[in-house]
Amino acid sequence: LHLSAVKLAELHSDLKIQEKDELSWKKLKAEGLDEDGEKEAKLRRNLNVIMTKYGMNVKKDSQLDDTNYIKDGTESDTLDDPRLEKLWSKAKTSGKFSDEELDKLWREFRHHKEKIREYNILLETVSRTEDIHKNVINPSEESLVKEEILHSKHRELKEKLRSINQGFERLRKVSHQGYDTTSEFEEPRVIDLWDMAKSANFTEKELESFREELKHFEAKIEKHHHYQKQLEISHQKLKHVEGTGDKDHLNRNKEKYAMLQEKTKELGYKVKKHLQDLSSRISQGLQHNEL
Repeated sequence: LHLSAVKLAELHSDLKIQEKDELSWKKLKAEGLDEDGEKEAKLRRNLNVIMTKYGMNVKKDSQLDDTNYIKDGTESDTLDDPRLEKLWSKAKTSGKFSDEELDKLWREFRHHKEKIREYNILLETVSRTEDIHKNVINPSEESLVKEEILHSKHRELKEKLRSINQGFERLRKVSHQGYDTTSEFEEPRVIDLWDMAKSANFTEKELESFREELKHFEAKIEKHHHYQKQLEISHQKLKHVEGTGDKDHLNRNKEKYAMLQEKTKELGYKVKKHLQDLSSRISQGLQHNEL
């Protein structure tokens, strides 16, 4: 796959979550609790997202470049959207951002690109399901269940599209005005969650509790970013030492690299599971609004 050390650690975390979810699904299926097949369909969709994210599917045009945000001050990745490319170009030349802020802004753009990709995958899945549903000649009880699943997927599409629109407006504002020093959160995923939480059916007390949890979540993400950077530095050092022929030095670097790799995988897994839990809670609140 030619992935960097950081991307390999992220892939490991994603696959670990996928494996755990599949084991849970197999248990549910054995107990007859996924008769409509919704959970199985979601697992397939999640696997498709993972394969697309790391360039493991057969469609070359859906592969992601192996890029860790910004390398040597320039990015080799593309955003696949003229509007995003224009905003990013304007932000880079505006003089309103330090190198660190540009790095952070690039993460926001990459996060937004991934949200669009996930939305398109879900949209394609729903479209295929609708085509199959339309071709059913004799509607049955099973067909009615699948129709309810389609309604659920349309709600999910609506939530994702709302998140994309909110995210684009934020990128447009930040690109033109720079970062607001009084902003409550900095991490893109946390900002998304907070914006959605404010639209959900939470009481003031629940919203305040959620805000505190998001602060802890953001600290967890920052810790993960720190280990990702250390892992990348360790990987570069290891490649350098391999060429020197110093076995003792090489072994020490290998041990440090292995330790950082394991820690990065562990933190990545925890971050993604926490993100799943928070997103699920907000989704339930948003759905309650529509009832």
